[in-house]
Amino acid sequence: MLNDLRTLTSSVIAALALWPASMLAGPVCATDDTGVEVCLDQPASRIAALSPGATELIWAAGAGEHVVAVVSFSDYPEEAREVTSVGSHTRMDLEKLMQLEPDLVIGWVTGNPPEQLEAIRGLGLPVFSIEPRTFDGVSDTIERLSTLAGTEQEGFAEAARFRRGIAKLASQYERAEPVPVFYQVWDEPLMTVNDEHLIGKVITLCGGVNVFGSLDRLVPRISPEAVIGANPEAILAGGMGEENRHWLTRWEAFPGIKATNRDNLYFIPPSLVQRPTPRLLEGSRLFCEKLDEARGKR
Repeated sequence: MLNDLRTLTSSVIAALALWPASMLAGPVCATDDTGVEVCLDQPASRIAALSPGATELIWAAGAGEHVVAVVSFSDYPEEAREVTSVGSHTRMDLEKLMQLEPDLVIGWVTGNPPEQLEAIRGLGLPVFSIEPRTFDGVSDTIERLSTLAGTEQEGFAEAARFRRGIAKLASQYERAEPVPVFYQVWDEPLMTVNDEHLIGKVITLCGGVNVFGSLDRLVPRISPEAVIGANPEAILAGGMGEENRHWLTRWEAFPGIKATNRDNLYFIPPSLVQRPTPRLLEGSRLFCEKLDEARGKR
């Protein structure tokens, strides 16, 4: 009898070891960036990401293999290109999304139309809305996503790596000489960011002073004349592609701007600073290097 019991116990343990971790785990909960607590009966195993940034963050959380749906421009990591697209972040094919049977949808607070997110909730799908606006917000989001996916070990390790990298930059540049900076986030219409924007926080991190940092809107529209009047010492822009610096060309026609006169017109690959993901650390390092270069031309 005792031997039979031992054999049965061993068989049960062996069987449990073969089951996915998500089948063994209990309910999981996390609060999203709108203050809503999202609870799942078990960790998500079929995730839909409704922005390129959300896609990157899920992979950073260690749950990339669980992603079954993305939207256009979800191009990082490389594996994300192979995942089924359900449209753009502003216009999704809800029928196609439902066919993929996600058990968790990651929404974008200000990027996805509210009515579409409500429609998805109305279809019975849990929506976890995110929009990190600080460096800590990026780390926290990775941790929360890993909790919902049952990948805490990978996610919390990546969040800690990101925190350490940002802290090192903050220490390195806390006494750096200020550099007046204009960051161009869009060309037509001409747009920038204020100090509350995550890119504005990158500028501050690197010892820059955002010449439009005090404007009320997070992403304000401005005029070329306003840039000329602000006379930034450095102009940085992303452009429409990872290697397309043509947005800087217009400023070459204004040698009276200090940035143009000193050849401080710098291109930053947009995905490195315009997505709130761990690659923001790489983008911040590059941003800081450009401002160091501008300091060296004084």
